[in-house]
Amino acid sequence: MSVILTEEEAKALCKKVLSFSKADDCTVNISGEIRGNIRYARNEVSTSGALTNKNLAVSSAYGKKVGIATIDEFDDASLEKVVRRSEELAKLAPENPEYEEPVGPQTYLKPKGYFETTAKTNPMSRAEMVSKSLDLCRKDNVVAAGFMEDRHGFSAMMNSKGLFAYYPESNVNFSLTVRTEDGKGSGYVAKGFSDVSKLDTSAATKVAMQKAKASAAAQAIEPGKYTVILEPTAAAVLLENIFFGMDARSADEGRSFFSKPGGKTKLGEKIVDEAVTFYSDPMHPELPGSPYSGDGQSLKKMSWIEKGVVKNLSYSRFWAKKQGKEPVPFPSNMIMQGGTATLEEMIKSTKKGILVTKLWYIRPVDPQTLLLTGLTRDGTFYIEDGKIKFPIKNLRFNESPIIMLNNLETIGKSERVVSTESDQNYFLPPLKIREFTFSSLSDAV
Repeated sequence: MSVILTEEEAKALCKKVLSFSKADDCTVNISGEIRGNIRYARNEVSTSGALTNKNLAVSSAYGKKVGIATIDEFDDASLEKVVRRSEELAKLAPENPEYEEPVGPQTYLKPKGYFETTAKTNPMSRAEMVSKSLDLCRKDNVVAAGFMEDRHGFSAMMNSKGLFAYYPESNVNFSLTVRTEDGKGSGYVAKGFSDVSKLDTSAATKVAMQKAKASAAAQAIEPGKYTVILEPTAAAVLLENIFFGMDARSADEGRSFFSKPGGKTKLGEKIVDEAVTFYSDPMHPELPGSPYSGDGQSLKKMSWIEKGVVKNLSYSRFWAKKQGKEPVPFPSNMIMQGGTATLEEMIKSTKKGILVTKLWYIRPVDPQTLLLTGLTRDGTFYIEDGKIKFPIKNLRFNESPIIMLNNLETIGKSERVVSTESDQNYFLPPLKIREFTFSSLSDAV
């Protein structure tokens, strides 16, 4: 049996597994994927690898007693064995007071998240794309360290209530750090796409090379509050802390930024500048997402923060019932509505400020305010009179993305971006922010 199943093959396999079930409720999840990667350092390929994987998980329930078992063998005897194992575990398990019966049949959107171009990527084509990057770096006497990984696969689920869901997808991520030979300058770039034909490793490498050479003679400046321009890679690692925190239960229980005294939440409140809108949409052409959540609920386009106002928080089915609300499943992607300004235009409009390529080592300081700390890295530059004047030494920041989005000056054009902290892909713009707080200097390159 192939690793990547078609919709009909997945449906037939799920039906076979369910036919063995004797439990009150049964849910089958199948996933399969093929990954390939290539890594390079010091201008030489160091490793390449591949992963082929297919798994099946069965969840059986007797009342509120639930057992889950997994397997990667697909003959009939093994399929029946994994069902029996899940049933045995369910009978031994204590009741789960938060268990909800499986959802029934759903109507799903049909996002295009699978591209044959990506599925056909092989060691040779991977090496050819990386060689373009290496040739540029060797020719210009800079030192490259990069990683490229492509993936294609599928997920499917079926339950005893009649639900069936299937979603094929593909993805490629490319990241590169370039340093000058003396190690004093460093530049970074990261790109992610569903369709590998959109990945231009030469263009990406030139960006990292330019940043590395331009940052080699970094000067120290005094920490303090500055106007900053965060490139999308830098913005992503801050903004995703808002996305991850949009859970209704933690807000209701007083455990998050979205909590208010007295057991209330900030639903319906304006929390950031009215220029800020976050939404999710499985059908987004540049960032397609799964049309269903982990429990099979249908996902559609949804506004989370609209013109600065909190429009939705994620409600699990258990918590929604407890609170008398409709369930709101967590989204499969997140998009920030962008503006029209280019990064170059944002720099030209800045009297004095700092351009940040990348932020890293992000750590929470205060969950209630979403205050975070971390460091700039791989290309930080001082702007004066609309021009980049000189590179600066890296700085530690202490800032909340909520405060940051209340000091918003300009939103640029959104693009697909890879978070360096979570590896999640988002669709985000560069942001120009007033009074961004830098607390100390760092000698790291």
